[in-house]
Amino acid sequence: MKKNTMPSRKNERRLIKQLIEGESQAFDFVVTEYHNIMLSVARAIVGEAFADEVVQDAWVSAIKALPKFEGRSSLKTWLLHIVSNGAKSRVRRENRHVSLDDGWESVPADKFDQAGHRYDDVYTWDNATPESLLANEQLQTIIENTFQNLPAIQRAVLSMYEMEGIKMDEICNILDISSSNARVLLHRARTTLHHSIEKYQDN
Repeated sequence: MKKNTMPSRKNERRLIKQLIEGESQAFDFVVTEYHNIMLSVARAIVGEAFADEVVQDAWVSAIKALPKFEGRSSLKTWLLHIVSNGAKSRVRRENRHVSLDDGWESVPADKFDQAGHRYDDVYTWDNATPESLLANEQLQTIIENTFQNLPAIQRAVLSMYEMEGIKMDEICNILDISSSNARVLLHRARTTLHHSIEKYQDN
């Protein structure tokens, strides 16, 4: 699971000051640290075709807005929030009939334990290991196609949580969703992927 280096709050304030002052080394550092994860979030929401454009627009918006950045969240969370907003706007612009919330419905509270985990979150798998499953090219294609066909908001939550290692409360801030919604979205994405794998194994 990918992890990004997080500068201390003191170092981050100094970094932001350097960015505002136009220091190229500071900008190079930030791009190196955060560009790839910004691209991952954009791809998860809007897809491959527009991800680069969304991220480029996000960098422009971020540089313009930096003097007003109040530091309520980390620089990474702030940047990803800008990417998320830009990607969601692009989805709406490209297809006005698609809802970003498509694919999630409310789940009764009694389906979750006190820690917020689904009671039915544990699935029965066959004896194959995750490594052997992923080694199967046909299954890889099925998983990738299933992932790409998830509703945009489910893709975003799953990608950030499982692939980028972003904490759930940070994901909620980035996507402007509640923690309960985030848990439901993650569960539904996992369930859809699981059913695809299960169907493949049954065949």
